[in-house]
Amino acid sequence: MELQIETPLDLHLHLREGAMLQQVAPFSAAQFAAGVIMPNLVEPVDSLQRLRKYRQQVQDACGDVLFTPLMTLFFREYSREELVAAKDEIIGLKLYPAGITTQSEGGVRDFDRIGETVSLLEELDIPLLVHGESNGFVMDREQEFLPVYSWLAENFPRLRIVMEHITTAKSVELLNRYDNVAATVTLHHLLITLDDVAGGLLQPDLFCKPIAKRPEDREALCQAVFRGHPRLFFGSDSAPHPRHKKECCGCAAGVFSAPVALPMLAQLFEANNCLEKLAGFVSNHGRTFYRINPPSKSAFLERAPWQVPESHGSVTSFLSGQVLEWRMKNTEQTTSNH
Repeated sequence: MELQIETPLDLHLHLREGAMLQQVAPFSAAQFAAGVIMPNLVEPVDSLQRLRKYRQQVQDACGDVLFTPLMTLFFREYSREELVAAKDEIIGLKLYPAGITTQSEGGVRDFDRIGETVSLLEELDIPLLVHGESNGFVMDREQEFLPVYSWLAENFPRLRIVMEHITTAKSVELLNRYDNVAATVTLHHLLITLDDVAGGLLQPDLFCKPIAKRPEDREALCQAVFRGHPRLFFGSDSAPHPRHKKECCGCAAGVFSAPVALPMLAQLFEANNCLEKLAGFVSNHGRTFYRINPPSKSAFLERAPWQVPESHGSVTSFLSGQVLEWRMKNTEQTTSNH
């Protein structure tokens, strides 16, 4: 059996820098037509000059493979002139609460001071992408942040807001209350709970932020995704770290899922008897909400078993060593838009 997906998108992707960028970018480029590139580098991508430089580095790392980096700016206080200049080169601004995840120390510390910049985003129709966690108890952080989403949705009703990598049933409930709110869901949060991370021997390659939650939370995500919720779309949050950053004291947060993203999604949707919903999740819903038309690219998968390598250089992939039922076959690429 074969499966064709038109213009699949990864709408939340970490590609890092330097040698790591060169190593991991080809995995995403081989499967997806475009990806929303996160800006939380060692030196955050918070200027147009920095963004252009990083975009070129991503394109160079992908080589001749058609892959469009959809760039984001790290949220700070921007002037109207800065945002007008950047508008045509970005898909949105990415907001991190300060210190909440990898390289987010320069994020927002006082949410009472973001209104002016958010108002400019609404006026200019630039989406706001949000890592929505508080600094509270780790299992409650996403739920504690939900009032901020409500405040944003109600006070800026024309602002398009993306709740990134949601993990809880409460987030799904909030999504249903506001038409100007959408959300990304990762592959790993459709598969694992906290028990997989720390219920037995600690599994550092499954440690991520937001941390995996309870079985009932995973079930709520799965139900919404497999039923084809129109404002839920795929964002892998693939976040590679070298082995010495994962197997150490102070283990880095991040799951590197890029090598298995589309094959495992196909397997998961087929197992839940909703393979026809996969195109919406990985392509159509995101294009509709973001109002984008990346260059077209057809991804082909076939049902044929293959074993995920134990490692890719210095990085270990999600599901390493496991045998998957679907694999990438090839891609067809064009430069025309839909």
